Amino acid sequence: MTTEGSGSALRVVIAGGGVAGLEALFALRDLAGNGVDVTLVAPQAHFHYRPLAVAEPFSLARPKQTPLADAVRDAGATLVAAAVEAVDPSARTVRTSAGTLAYDALVLALGARSVPAYERALNWDDRSDPEAIGGLLADIEAGYTRRLAVVVPPGPGWPLPAYELALLIAHEAQGMGMELETTLVTPEEAPLQAFGPHAVEAVSDELAEAGITLETGADAEIAPGHPTTVVLRPEGGRIEVDRVVALPRLEGRQVEGIPADADGFVAVDEHCRVTGLDRVWAAGDGIDFAIKQGGLAAQQADAAAEEIARLAGAAVDPQPFRPVLRGRLLTGLGRRDRWMRYEGDGEHDEGEVAPRALWWPPGKIGGRYLAPWLAEREEAPAGESPHQGGMTVQTDLHHELPAREGDAES
Repeated sequence: MTTEGSGSALRVVIAGGGVAGLEALFALRDLAGNGVDVTLVAPQAHFHYRPLAVAEPFSLARPKQTPLADAVRDAGATLVAAAVEAVDPSARTVRTSAGTLAYDALVLALGARSVPAYERALNWDDRSDPEAIGGLLADIEAGYTRRLAVVVPPGPGWPLPAYELALLIAHEAQGMGMELETTLVTPEEAPLQAFGPHAVEAVSDELAEAGITLETGADAEIAPGHPTTVVLRPEGGRIEVDRVVALPRLEGRQVEGIPADADGFVAVDEHCRVTGLDRVWAAGDGIDFAIKQGGLAAQQADAAAEEIARLAGAAVDPQPFRPVLRGRLLTGLGRRDRWMRYEGDGEHDEGEVAPRALWWPPGKIGGRYLAPWLAEREEAPAGESPHQGGMTVQTDLHHELPAREGDAES
């Protein structure tokens, strides 16, 4: 299967049907219109809205999914149900499990692969069966588990779900009337430090109030032959527990023809162009950016889409990727959830923390274009508008970015 562009439209292939892939899809349609002929390549049939998976074992929410066919229809694009196998940058072709596609511009949004961080631990990610945590809760209620370690492994990733798991499990145990000693172990120097000092203080207070012990600056290991002994490197301290819950390690999805580091992650510049290649961009968890988070993946996709739109002849001034971190910490206490935002511009930015949404639409993940599309379909929780009468979708509630009006949530 070889495709040709329609007329003079720029042929764009987007590889991946996750957050970065769909954000790039909608951004290109908005920025370049009929100047691009877009094909989305993905092996799965649905876009999975996963950030609420952590809440499912506690009956607080359920992950949702949306057909990719709906997204490509609304964007006026083409869907190819296939896996990407190789790229030939010199010929500008992508080999897939369904055939070969020619491109004028390529966006790689293939995500990362989750790898269990520790043997004999409960390795959890947003694709895990909720019964895994359900079984742990049953053990806590029966009194078999009284000491628990929740571990963030070293390496690139997204630590926030570990904090949610620790808080949700601790509050569930309290609700059962059971005593549970919970320790959260993280290589971060402070809890959720990426969100700035205000978030560090707020999250520290939440952990303390829930009775959770925090071990920071630690690369955790499981002692050989002792699956319930957590060793804290480099200091060498030891924690004896009954169970260990760990987030996964991440590896890039290497594609033949695309340079990557030893862990499979792709190097990009500030506009998300793949280093050393012409007309190839990459966004999302598969690039060599340390924080793997959906909102940042969408912002990376926007940076790539702006460059491609200009290449297609659109009057666009491409802006570099400038991370604005947004996140909602589920605490298990409803209105005690913490909404956090950190732009990191200037040494005086300490971030923002609030018990209400700091952006709109207030989904837990998304992008400037993807978030409104999901909100309209009610695939993401709509939440409550902080202003009576509602407000414009995509608007940052505190201020708009000077060069990128209408920055979206994540």
